[in-house]
Amino acid sequence: MESVGSIIMYWIIALSIVVFSVLTVTTRKILRSATYLLFTLFATAALYFKLDYEFLGAVQIAVYAGGIVVLFVFSILLTSHPGHNSERLVSRRRVLGLVASVATLVIAGYALVSRCGMLCTKLPQMSNPDMKTIGTTLMGSGDGQYLLPFEAVSVLLLACIIGGVVVARKR
Repeated sequence: MESVGSIIMYWIIALSIVVFSVLTVTTRKILRSATYLLFTLFATAALYFKLDYEFLGAVQIAVYAGGIVVLFVFSILLTSHPGHNSERLVSRRRVLGLVASVATLVIAGYALVSRCGMLCTKLPQMSNPDMKTIGTTLMGSGDGQYLLPFEAVSVLLLACIIGGVVVARKR
């Protein structure tokens, strides 16, 4: 049985992830948005540490909070004026976006509720995998291993970088 303090800490971390995520996408100052993203990534790392996934928490801080946010801030400072407000987005498809948001919320809620029966049963005891198991699973090409998705994401990131360079050159 978990202690009350552990449960309270979980809810504090979860609430901070939700609040900073919403602030990230709703603020009109782009540098402030990058800062809120940094807080979201730190809170996600805290969640990993709370779940005793020290390796994932360290990777979250080193790679995402340390590397990606610094890259975002560097890109923001190179391409725009960070102190200015961004223009207000005007879209005629606001209703379509709202319908898509509600549909996604309903599907995610159904997935959560349908798995609730599994959460109420006794789960088997799990152990932390060692580094060799993590590396084999991430970089293996066998059944249940992730080399193909890893390479697909790397090609997608390369396409995003090329697209960013093309957009920057047009300005």
